[in-house]
Amino acid sequence: MTLFPKSRKRVLSGMRSTGKLHLGNYVGALQNWVRMQDEYQCFFCVADWHALTTDYADTSRVKENSLEVVLDWLAAGLDPEKSVIFIQSHVPAHAELHLLFSMITPLGWLERVPTYKEQRENIKDKDLGTYGFLGYPVLQSADILIYKADCVPVGEDQVAHVELTREIARRFNGFYADSKEVFPEPQALLTPAAKLPGTDGRKMSKSYGNTVLLTDPEPVVRQKLKTMVTDPARVRRSDPGNPDVCPVGDLHK
Repeated sequence: MTLFPKSRKRVLSGMRSTGKLHLGNYVGALQNWVRMQDEYQCFFCVADWHALTTDYADTSRVKENSLEVVLDWLAAGLDPEKSVIFIQSHVPAHAELHLLFSMITPLGWLERVPTYKEQRENIKDKDLGTYGFLGYPVLQSADILIYKADCVPVGEDQVAHVELTREIARRFNGFYADSKEVFPEPQALLTPAAKLPGTDGRKMSKSYGNTVLLTDPEPVVRQKLKTMVTDPARVRRSDPGNPDVCPVGDLHK
């Protein structure tokens, strides 16, 4: 395991093992992770259990997808000599702590998580009426708190997850810590990147089928971008467009 200077704050982050990464993964997280390696104690998790929250019916590609994620991480600049890179399911304590946290987490806390509502509305081809999907922020909290992370690098859409983690840590400490804090409350470390639009204008996500992969060859990228809507006020091809209201403009930036 990499040895870190004790003066550095600890960071935990991860990605679901859903296969090759897209530009949204890079701009929203991976690019920032590479920069953080020289400033923090970094723990990066391939979240293969999290992949089952939506793809539980077919697990045949989980192992292959985990390898694809790590290959893209290494290609982007994550360095095993500087960071700890690991697969979530290889550390069973994640599941054990998740079980304990699930005992004390009110359902109302989970039902108000914005990404839960968003994905229930947008993903229609899968049955997401499971505890695994509703409770995945509890597993995420276990992922973070088991390493007593000081910070969690997230985009704006994930800040609510870190706040839930803080609430779970506070509740656990209140029940069981006596005078000693068991879990510190982590801080959200906002990633300096805007939400990247996919080819249909929504947030880029494999769940929406609107991604441009890091490994897509140029002809594939060109074909995908041809389908994108540009400035809605640009009626004719000769009209000038406004890049500030254009999804393609956001990709150029």
